[in-house]
Amino acid sequence: MLVYLIRETVEPTRDFRQEQGEQPFAAVMNREEWEANKDHFGMGIDMDMDLTSIRDTRAVVNYDSLTGTIAVPELSSSAEGKQRLAFALDERGVIFIDESSFATDIIEQIGKTKRWQEPSLERFLYEFFERIILKDPPMLEEMEQQLDETERKVLSGEIEEYPAQLAQMRADLLDLRMYYEQLIDLGQELEENENGFFSEDNLRYFRLFTARVQRLQDSVTSLRETISQIRELIQSELTVRQNKIMTWLTVVTSIFMPLTLITGWYGMNFRYMPELSWKLGYAGVFVLCIVIAVALIMFFRRKKWL
Repeated sequence: MLVYLIRETVEPTRDFRQEQGEQPFAAVMNREEWEANKDHFGMGIDMDMDLTSIRDTRAVVNYDSLTGTIAVPELSSSAEGKQRLAFALDERGVIFIDESSFATDIIEQIGKTKRWQEPSLERFLYEFFERIILKDPPMLEEMEQQLDETERKVLSGEIEEYPAQLAQMRADLLDLRMYYEQLIDLGQELEENENGFFSEDNLRYFRLFTARVQRLQDSVTSLRETISQIRELIQSELTVRQNKIMTWLTVVTSIFMPLTLITGWYGMNFRYMPELSWKLGYAGVFVLCIVIAVALIMFFRRKKWL
């Protein structure tokens, strides 16, 4: 179990009993440590902190505490797996129940990079949740660049069918959209301050967090629309290409149709066909076919079908 005091920054402490109540705190423990020490923190929480059952991000207001879960989705574009943790808080501090080092790493990063003139539990929670989504804006920007490059390749003819990576990206964006919706609900639940744990002046931190997540959600919506447009563009390009092929087939058929008629006509070999005994009959029919073919080609070029 790790306990940090929220002062000008987060400071680890080994003597939490002596410090308890003087400054807000943040604690990180696994499930076994939570079961062994939950009474020590006096939050009056009796709930199953089974992290394997966490499927979403949410907050639940209790009589004298606020509990919740955080489930960061696993994306195909990220090497990190799905992160799950639970938390419980009151006006004195927050406890994270985490089987990995996810929460600890975030708190350590805050301790190395942040100094506060007016430290508070609300300020710490804002920084913690901000760290969770810290990598999301660059990730979404990279997705946007990939979509721009894909669109360019479609227009230049380098891509002729719907790329499988777009289908996976669309699935990732769907997970992110649901995740951001849940984060917005979480921020609004904290801002509601139903139990009066937070200072009214500090509720602005939760509004800032909610507004930022809303912008990320808007970006996700825009990217999903872009993928739909690219899919329609690919379908349009395929339709145009098929139409060109059909045009070529029609032109070729139109050119050879009269030639087929002529050769079929003179292939009947009736006894009294006058051209059969004409010395220049073969050459005449040959020249006639060439003239008809050239005339049709010039006609189609004038109509810009070729």
